[in-house]
Amino acid sequence: MTNRRNFLQTTAAGALFGTGARNATASPPAGRDYFAELGVSEFINAAEPYTTLSGALMPSKAVEAYAYASTRYVRLNDLHDALGRKLAEMIGCESAMITSGAACGLTLGTAACVTLGHPEAVPRLPDVTGLKNEVIIQKAHRYGYDRAILTCGVRFVEVETREELEAAINENTAMMLFNNTNDPEGQIKVAEFAKLGKKHGIPTFDDCAADVPPKEHLSDYLNMGFDLVTASGGKGIHGPQNAGLLLGRKDLIAAARVNGPPNGSGIGRGMKVSKETMLAMFVAVETFFNSDHEADWREWERRVNLIAAAVSKIPSVRTEMFAPPLHYHVPHLRIQWDEIALELSPREVKEQLIGGKPSIELRHSLDDRLELGVWMLKEGEADIVAQRLVEILTPSA
Repeated sequence: MTNRRNFLQTTAAGALFGTGARNATASPPAGRDYFAELGVSEFINAAEPYTTLSGALMPSKAVEAYAYASTRYVRLNDLHDALGRKLAEMIGCESAMITSGAACGLTLGTAACVTLGHPEAVPRLPDVTGLKNEVIIQKAHRYGYDRAILTCGVRFVEVETREELEAAINENTAMMLFNNTNDPEGQIKVAEFAKLGKKHGIPTFDDCAADVPPKEHLSDYLNMGFDLVTASGGKGIHGPQNAGLLLGRKDLIAAARVNGPPNGSGIGRGMKVSKETMLAMFVAVETFFNSDHEADWREWERRVNLIAAAVSKIPSVRTEMFAPPLHYHVPHLRIQWDEIALELSPREVKEQLIGGKPSIELRHSLDDRLELGVWMLKEGEADIVAQRLVEILTPSA
């Protein structure tokens, strides 16, 4: 047992960053070990690119772009303009901008729909007196991040059916918000929601923060008729964690720009995006679009199968590969077992993984199951995860 622990620690310390097309990064440079100096522990990410777990790792080209920008001066509005044009062309949308995360995109997109970029309205937010100040949302689509919309001073009008939605539209309706992850829960589905907005001339906004890959999701919902879409930069795209994309109608993106940084009077002034972050995000999107996504998928399946094969040798253990339909739509692994026979609960296994050496984080899931994400793993870490799970799940003699 001691030898196995030593092996795991040694392997973890020597593991290189992933070599897949989309998450390839350079090896850590020699020099100061800053996290060790600070007493901050690293871990193996068998979960997701959660914000609390510091998102995804950037590809080496994005890291190089960040360093490049750090040694040069540019005018931020010029850079916003240039990158917006390039991104819109690459993604296939009318207009685009880089934001300080998807939540920032929600705020700036809402501000755009409320103010339409009018100079006298922009500095007033969150005071929406005399402005359109209602956002229609399905009751089943209320979620934690909708605070980013309320920041603009608007109020939500909750509906459940198509009839309720159409009845709720009035002269104060600024926008209709759709949370893509909650599409299965709401009665009004994504395509119909977009059509209703078009029918009544109300801007529709789809929050697709964690819905890439596939890359087509960056344009699919705009093609359905949504006027705005926001996506996280630091998840499946592997950009900086504090970056995101706001995509959509040219006039609304222009209005969002007026409400955001570096302009001093908008509600988004504090949501700054540095030149380094902007350029790294652009290169991350470029790398993401040029990647072999089929090869990535095969590699993720290989990792799932490797871990599944290792733990399936343990009596009563059952495994299942699955891909969530929207949020983090990539291969994952679900592991279940006879808890009485193994004298272990999923919660206890998670605690041992997090508290072990190396520490391993798993996907958030119900207590009666253990779920792993493999797409954030570095090269060689699937083997470490498999061996650690076997060590914990194997009944003691």
